Amino acid sequence: MSAEFPVARPRRLRRNAPLRRMVAGTRLHPAELILPMFVKEGIAEPAPVGSMPGVVQHTRESLRKAAHDAAEAGVGGVILFGIPAVKDGRGSGADDPEGIVQLALNDLRSEVGDALVVMSDTCLDEYTDHGHCGILTETGEVDNDLTLERYAAAAVAQARAGSQVIAPSGMMDGQVGAIRAALDADGHAEIPILGYSVKYASAFYGPFRDAAECAPQFGDRSAYQQDPAGPVGEALREVRLDLAEGADAVMVKPALAYLDILRQVRDLVDVPVAAYQVSGEYAMVEAAAANGWIDRDRVIMESLIAIRRAGADLILTYWATEVARRLG
Repeated sequence: MSAEFPVARPRRLRRNAPLRRMVAGTRLHPAELILPMFVKEGIAEPAPVGSMPGVVQHTRESLRKAAHDAAEAGVGGVILFGIPAVKDGRGSGADDPEGIVQLALNDLRSEVGDALVVMSDTCLDEYTDHGHCGILTETGEVDNDLTLERYAAAAVAQARAGSQVIAPSGMMDGQVGAIRAALDADGHAEIPILGYSVKYASAFYGPFRDAAECAPQFGDRSAYQQDPAGPVGEALREVRLDLAEGADAVMVKPALAYLDILRQVRDLVDVPVAAYQVSGEYAMVEAAAANGWIDRDRVIMESLIAIRRAGADLILTYWATEVARRLG
């Protein structure tokens, strides 16, 4: 290097914690975190999920406490998944006014008010006896248009029960438009929709299916969720379609294995982008930490920073309350 210029030393800005903190280019805030929670009908005590250490299927009472704790920590929102006591082919519990999620939504609005955003997953897989995300034809395929009718009914039931954001996750064509029309017709034009716009048929969902008791009884969901090896353009097309149908925000799921997709979605849109740090990501970290193979706390924070840096405005994570407390 020419003597005319001083020697560049990037390490100068990394030499101590205050300097690193001051120049950090990516920051997390508790309000950006969303806590997924499971509530199960007919149990007397919270039931631990074996494949997700620290996560439980809640009773209505324990759910209220967990939501209160999340709000107190500064978490931005919670999203509910329900497990009914009885399942059937049409997922009747999804839109039953006395269904477990509708009752839990009402509970949480009473418990936390506007201290955080109470959201609801809108799908059928937790409610159907076959575990698929919609109504089946006689040949065992998911009927897209009949399923849209059920999604619309479920979304209206959730909005009436107090959901502040509807989050359709079934990957049916036209689901956002059908839900938007139903919400508007029922007097809920103010309720936003967070579309699971980019959702892959991922092996990282295994522990979630334990928690929500929604593993498909036959086949898989590859016919309606996206192919991990599929073209990037397909993901961006799904996003454009959801926005055209009225989505107010979009999601990429899973997060870490699809950071490249997340970045491209962020660059494409001018609405909030969420990313779901899914159950498999959570479970792998917890298992490795339990064996002493990694530094649990550092890996949690590093993974969340990576998701944020890739472009997520909102992050769904099972560590939301813990991390919010840590961020202070």
